[in-house]
Amino acid sequence: MSLRRSILLFGPTAVIALGLGLHDWPVDGGRATSFANRALDAYGLALSVQGPASLTLLPTPRLTLDRVRARSAADGPALVDEARLVIDLDLFGLLAGRAEVGGLRLAGGRLSANVADWRGPFARLAERVRSGATAWPRRITVSGAQTAQDSAARDIDLDLARPFWGASAEGGARLIWRGVPTRITLAHLRPTDLALGRRSPFTAEATWPGGSVAIDGTVETAGSGATLPVLAGQMRVETRSLPESLSWIGSEAPLAPLAGAFSVAGSFETADRSISWPRLRIGIGQNVLEGAGAVTLGPGDAPRMSAQATLAADTLDLAPLVGDAARLFGGDPQPLALAPFTRGDLDLRLSATTGRIGPVALQDLAASILVRDGGLEIAVNRARVEDGTVKARVTLGCREGDPDETEMRLQGSLDRVDLGSLLGEFGGARWLVGPVQGQFALESSARDSAGLIAHLGGRAALTVAGGAITGLDLVDVVHRNGAVAPGALARRNGRTAIERAAVVLRFADGIGEITEAGLLGPGVGAAVRGRVSVSERRLDLRGDLALRSPADAPRGLLFEVSGPWSAPTIQTATHVEAPEPVVRDGEAASHEAFGLPAAQGLPMNARAYAP
Repeated sequence: MSLRRSILLFGPTAVIALGLGLHDWPVDGGRATSFANRALDAYGLALSVQGPASLTLLPTPRLTLDRVRARSAADGPALVDEARLVIDLDLFGLLAGRAEVGGLRLAGGRLSANVADWRGPFARLAERVRSGATAWPRRITVSGAQTAQDSAARDIDLDLARPFWGASAEGGARLIWRGVPTRITLAHLRPTDLALGRRSPFTAEATWPGGSVAIDGTVETAGSGATLPVLAGQMRVETRSLPESLSWIGSEAPLAPLAGAFSVAGSFETADRSISWPRLRIGIGQNVLEGAGAVTLGPGDAPRMSAQATLAADTLDLAPLVGDAARLFGGDPQPLALAPFTRGDLDLRLSATTGRIGPVALQDLAASILVRDGGLEIAVNRARVEDGTVKARVTLGCREGDPDETEMRLQGSLDRVDLGSLLGEFGGARWLVGPVQGQFALESSARDSAGLIAHLGGRAALTVAGGAITGLDLVDVVHRNGAVAPGALARRNGRTAIERAAVVLRFADGIGEITEAGLLGPGVGAAVRGRVSVSERRLDLRGDLALRSPADAPRGLLFEVSGPWSAPTIQTATHVEAPEPVVRDGEAASHEAFGLPAAQGLPMNARAYAP
């Protein structure tokens, strides 16, 4: 036979053979199922097939089964249901007369979302690796699947491969998890090392529109009694909204509703149900903090998170929290239930070289936050504010029997804080300067922000020693029968020295009653009575001024301040005193100390008063 005839004969024969090899040949379903079960029995899988079966010879032999259900052992839980399974047969195993699996391809169907259901097949696979078997699936692919129990994951596309020429496995997955497109990649994993109980290097990354997680480290199979593998290495987590990401993955964390953009980076290691960061870098909004921390998950299917951390920052901006507080108390009543903020435990220690709470600058800040079930405590253990020291502690707790009602206790102190600089920080005029000292202890209980203010009770006391009122000369005001000297020069040069000024308020039902308030200076003294309504933001004060200088004739001035905080009105009436009030330095500023009558009941249009 000539070469030309041989080529002409070989060509059609090869085409026919190729066509026959690529054709899906129907096979008996029972025999195909028995063959597949023999091949998968080594991995602890048992198949049942409700659809047709076919065999394809090229490019590699493969067996296709429709409407497959795969169980972990014959009586075990269903791992795969209503799927199309393609088994790539190992060619060398077939030549040796064995049913060996070279690869698995799964299309459609429902996958078990219970991790415990898959432990049996993974354990059998590890046993084969430890026994030295070389024939095991080199590639596993899944397309168009979804989870069976809750359909939280759908459109699952998975590709895991370990080429026969290498020891590392690589893979990738795309899926829709709870409505959010998600992509996962895995590389450099050594399955043989894991099966032999050794650590394996790996890199993994998960990304979604709201953030990402990346890990570069090692993994080791869980020890006796543990449920999760042991990881160690470097981790980076970023999310543009921590509450949204936690809700998406079905987890909860303490104080999560207060957080926005959040990131974590550093070296980490895990144990059973816990993760620790010996070195940690956290980003919260514009703040960057460094330190160490740990997170532990409690028992059960819905474990409670417990977090501990010690963090430090060069600068700490707490302005967003001030904005949240302003919105809470500045508009319509807002619910105060603590449950959304205490869904987890937190023990946090914070320190910062400098900080800012709204317009107020801080130095040398040391604070702590403690969260427990139904309780929250925030403490400023030390903070330098305008050359002074501030300490404060607020405790919030659920009222017994009513989780929607919150009990609040606030206490603190100020020590030699420069009042003029503090007023300047708030953007106001520095009309009162001097070191201020004080203490406060307040408490309340309510279901919303308006009720918390309306039920406010407690006590507050402030004292200024060695200060001054700038822009106003009270001695001149008394001489002018309540009028203020006109002109910018008078306002610029006006000044009233203060030896001591003090105010004591007792709060009940949101109203602060001034039980003692007054001012002592070299040339003038003052006493004030009245009330301050926190809920209505209103002042109702009455008081009197008296000249103290021996060079001045006994003379006084009654005044009244009333109206909203933002725009109070002031009225005055003069009176003449017969005796000279005697007030010693450091004596409490009161009506009795000044020898002045109470202003209550005196008509504001009175031009004079005689005792």
